[in-house]
Amino acid sequence: MGRPVGDRVVVLGGSMAGLLAATVLAESYTEVLVVDRDELDGATEARRGVPHGRHAHGLVARGQQIFEELFPGLTEELRTAGVRPGDFGSSIRWYFNGRRLATGHSGLLSVPATRPVLEYHVRRRVKAMAQVTFLERHDILGLETSADGRTVTGARVQRQDGGAPEVLPADLVIDVTGRGSRTGTWLEQLGYQRPEETRIKIDLAYTTRHFKLDTDPFGNELAIIPVATPAHPRGAFFYRIPGDDGQVQLSLTGILGDHPPADLDGFLAYTKSLPVPDVYEAVRRATPTLDSGTHKFPASIRRHYERLTRFPANYLVMGDAVCSFNPVYGQGMTVAALEALVLRSQLRSGAPVDFRRFFHAVGTAVDAPWEFSAGADLGYRGVEGRRTPKIRLANAYVNRLHHAATHDAELTSAFIRAAGLIDPPAALMRPRTLLRVLRHSLRPPTGAPATADTAPDHAARHTG
Repeated sequence: MGRPVGDRVVVLGGSMAGLLAATVLAESYTEVLVVDRDELDGATEARRGVPHGRHAHGLVARGQQIFEELFPGLTEELRTAGVRPGDFGSSIRWYFNGRRLATGHSGLLSVPATRPVLEYHVRRRVKAMAQVTFLERHDILGLETSADGRTVTGARVQRQDGGAPEVLPADLVIDVTGRGSRTGTWLEQLGYQRPEETRIKIDLAYTTRHFKLDTDPFGNELAIIPVATPAHPRGAFFYRIPGDDGQVQLSLTGILGDHPPADLDGFLAYTKSLPVPDVYEAVRRATPTLDSGTHKFPASIRRHYERLTRFPANYLVMGDAVCSFNPVYGQGMTVAALEALVLRSQLRSGAPVDFRRFFHAVGTAVDAPWEFSAGADLGYRGVEGRRTPKIRLANAYVNRLHHAATHDAELTSAFIRAAGLIDPPAALMRPRTLLRVLRHSLRPPTGAPATADTAPDHAARHTG
């Protein structure tokens, strides 16, 4: 437990980042008030405020470790609820460039809960904390500040069922309202600068359907994941729905406007174009049970709060409000967890958090996952952005590593560790790994991507 820092903190937003923040804040504040526009209590389905919750979600390896640290026994609780954990290396069928990576035990735990299920169990844990109160179905109107605008003193909110706006006084206010955060506007209204932004426009879309299968394509595996790459820009996440016998979820992804259709015939045709036939063969005669529609993600956005020199006291920003990643890399919840650890570390001094120290540490936590995902997206020639020599070299090398990993399970594990934020991206260049990549670089990759229905003109059209 940290030393007491203040009486009340108001958390603006009750999604995963807000829950993680509330958890560590409860160690240092007498009261933690979580405000959200949705009804949170007992919610087990995708909420209005988290529309992407109906689609494929992932908690990478470092995220699983932090969640278990913050909520001891959570993994076993999810297992009891029907979620079947497995190994990120040996329990998932990974494909890059249409070819399967060699399978090996990574020692990293994958807990494939859907977003609503994971959020439900985490929220239940947070709600049980005596210091935490949820203020549901309230719209967030803005900040309350001192007369000179230098100090945030609370938040203004309003019940959705009517009533006058009210002020929630607070010793600290934290914005975790996501990529639609209005902090930039609020800062300008108070006479501060907006943070600089870096945008990587990817024009991504997910389309998701559920099916009831007659056969089991997975065996002992949890999922089949053909990862989108510049050579094969169409990707998929195909996995069992935990606790629902025979039901599977298939999320198709497309970048640069090549979006998977929502109608069943178009959806199946898009599935057939994947360079991995396993997925189409599993669903082509399956019974469709649920259409979750399409979710669009126009751009990854990083807001550089760490560069600001002036900022109101008693106010912080976390989660997607700071950095919103391309969701195909599954980094968002894990980065929010890393930021929660930053917050906990700085609160344990017993003093109010200094914005400079906090945003610097958050920026450091964001650096590696941003380098990994934004750099990979810039491997698509149709994605606008500055390609430094470092990015070009890294993308060329990772492509060789994927090639070599079709032969070498140790390289598969090395990549999973970097993608899972266990190791920094630079770890892929360690001498032992580099030598293994070089050793396999002249060998042809194992297997071959499907060719009959992969639309090779599509790959050329969207990578050049």
